[in-house]
Amino acid sequence: MKALKVDHIGIAVKDLDETIKFYQDVLGLELHGSEVVEEQKVRVAFLPVGDTEVELLESTSEDGPIAKFIEKNGEGVQHIAFKVDDIEEAIEYMHSKGMKMIDETPRYGAGGAKIAFVHPKSSHRVLVELCERK
Repeated sequence: MKALKVDHIGIAVKDLDETIKFYQDVLGLELHGSEVVEEQKVRVAFLPVGDTEVELLESTSEDGPIAKFIEKNGEGVQHIAFKVDDIEEAIEYMHSKGMKMIDETPRYGAGGAKIAFVHPKSSHRVLVELCERK
């Protein structure tokens, strides 16, 4: 397995619409859409930067993972995602390296990606997402 590139950086925010204004009006990024991922209790906005993307993440529920992250850490970078060719192979590879996975099998992620998270205890306290896009 080899990480092909930084696919996106996930940023936890309290107010998606207000935060989008900063990225558009101050940084000059263009919003390329948003979606709700019910399974993860999150609303996501996509702002490409070159060949990577900023994903702004707003919780849709008080008990969602993004709400819990913000409660514990405040707003900010929540995860970094690396693009891989084959998500199943990447999960097997992580296991072979002794990494603990949050996701033992791929799940649906925003933008139609197949994703799996590496547990921060295995990745030096950084939540790492593996991401396969076709």
